[in-house]
Amino acid sequence: YAMPVMIAGIAFTINEVFDKILLAKLLPEGIADGEVGKYAACYKLAMFMTLFATAFRMGIEPFFFSHSTSENPQKAYAQITNYFVVLGSAILLAVVVYADVLKLLFVRNPAYWEAMSVVPLIVLANFFLGIYHNLSVWYKVTDQTKFGAYISLIGALLTIMINYTLIPSMSYMASAIATMIAYGSMMVLSFYFGRRYYPIPYNFRKIYFYLSISILFSIISFYVFDRDIWVGSFLLFVFLALVFKMEREKLTRIFLRK
Repeated sequence: YAMPVMIAGIAFTINEVFDKILLAKLLPEGIADGEVGKYAACYKLAMFMTLFATAFRMGIEPFFFSHSTSENPQKAYAQITNYFVVLGSAILLAVVVYADVLKLLFVRNPAYWEAMSVVPLIVLANFFLGIYHNLSVWYKVTDQTKFGAYISLIGALLTIMINYTLIPSMSYMASAIATMIAYGSMMVLSFYFGRRYYPIPYNFRKIYFYLSISILFSIISFYVFDRDIWVGSFLLFVFLALVFKMEREKLTRIFLRK
């Protein structure tokens, strides 16, 4: 059971650190250290999504195992993933909207702000990783952890290939794209194989809606309106209003029940 999990952990480490190693190796010697520093500094803004996803996973995985033998556990798994996507989508949009505020606290050297363009991609990549961890319940509760190793190795391979191909021309932006594609591919593969081996009735339409709206609003706020905080705040308010309207009944049951 544990050996494939260990392999997956090694592959995950490649996804996390190999981009910075390749940046240092593939960029010209005179600029490599500076580019790595900019990328690593702005990467820190993804910690909000990383902390949320990690805390959620550590809290929910014991639930996955303890309820694996209960009646119809798949329904509970689907609902939990839905909550994760709702909260994660809000965090994604909030970090992107207030990136210029957060950089004053966590990226204090103005020389590093040049790499702020990678922030939406890195936050989205870590969101994909969090969704992947939620979707991975199927191979854990069915003792098919070999699939976790396969999927993680594919992600690591994508990380290496994309970075090696694009870094010479795109620098740290290639690393951000590689991270997003690697984790996004892992998420899709886990969903695909899960449907075959351990079907879970995810509300795919609702998940896709929240994910798409948060990504769209992030693009509009960050790239189209050049990080205008008022436009971004309005879009965040609209998104939260949509969540409240669509999830009002469930939120009321959760927070107002005795």
